[in-house]
Amino acid sequence: MKKGSAKNIRKKILTAVLVLIGALVLLVGGYVLYMQCQYYRIADFEEQEIENNASDLVEIGQEYTLMTYNVGFGAYSADYSFFMDTGEMSDGTPTTGQYARARSKEEVWENIDGSIAWMKQADCDFYFIQEVDEKATRSYRVNERERICEAFSGYASVFVNNFHSAYLFYPFYEPHGAVEAGMLNLSRYRIRESIRRQFPVSDAFITKFTDLDRCFSVNRYEIDGGKELVLIQLHMSAYDEGGTVRAEQLKLLNAVLEEEGGKGNYVIAGGDFNHALEGAIEAFPSEQKIPGWVFALDSGDLAEGFHFVEAENAGETATCRGADIPYEKGVNYVTIVDGFIVSDNVKASAVNVETEFRYSDHNPVILTFSLK
Repeated sequence: MKKGSAKNIRKKILTAVLVLIGALVLLVGGYVLYMQCQYYRIADFEEQEIENNASDLVEIGQEYTLMTYNVGFGAYSADYSFFMDTGEMSDGTPTTGQYARARSKEEVWENIDGSIAWMKQADCDFYFIQEVDEKATRSYRVNERERICEAFSGYASVFVNNFHSAYLFYPFYEPHGAVEAGMLNLSRYRIRESIRRQFPVSDAFITKFTDLDRCFSVNRYEIDGGKELVLIQLHMSAYDEGGTVRAEQLKLLNAVLEEEGGKGNYVIAGGDFNHALEGAIEAFPSEQKIPGWVFALDSGDLAEGFHFVEAENAGETATCRGADIPYEKGVNYVTIVDGFIVSDNVKASAVNVETEFRYSDHNPVILTFSLK
């Protein structure tokens, strides 16, 4: 080969490489710009629409029931694992979940309908439901909100958006996609007002695109005598290394609890706390080490006049499993992250419902309460 020909070939190869690098930079830069243009946080103190509002009012002395249930956007069959969940077996073997989406549209329907069946069986007066997709790639655009509201057509409903994202092209082998999802409040009794409160969330460049727009909803119910029943549904951060964001979220929640308690209102806050509650970090045997995301939260961390309601079967039934591996009883790390806080003027008891994580990576919790 002539010297000039070899030089020309090298020049062409270098040019091709530079063109490819330039195209990649433009592609990545364009995608980041797209994500940044689509990004926004929902405003604090936003009033929520109450659909199909009821007419009956809450009364002092009457007994009511309230269920909280994280339905895991219809993806979490017992043998499902999620790509963002990581863990470690007792022998040091690292574990990482597999899927970024539900495995099929049919499985989404099966899991949502299975969760609805548990909720219908409980026949509660109120429901707090987390991770309800309205329109999402990860759940094949199944409108889970609509499905649940149809099943509870006799209930007032409030849907609170806490996860809205442009198309997340990650992980590359199965992009999580675009998501519109939130928390659903159902009620047999008239809701006077529902306000969305914004939790502090991470502003880190990557995390702000992938974490939920964490929030809690403050639902007010009229009671004779001027006081109110205040039901607060929440879903705190999960993937929060060091727990710094969750500490800020707890600070805001406590401020709201203190304010409502100071008015003499009856207050119940419940949902998915993403903390191990009331000493549940090591409450259940497993073949895994305690995951790094687990932080403790108990009544001593709450505003004065408030406490967690420990379930009567707290030592027997967990409410959340590690989703870094498919579920196998006694193998996965499990703990209690779902439950309720009540003010001291509320009489309450609770039970964790054993579903064997058949339709979600969470078990429901039912609170029975009355206002003193």
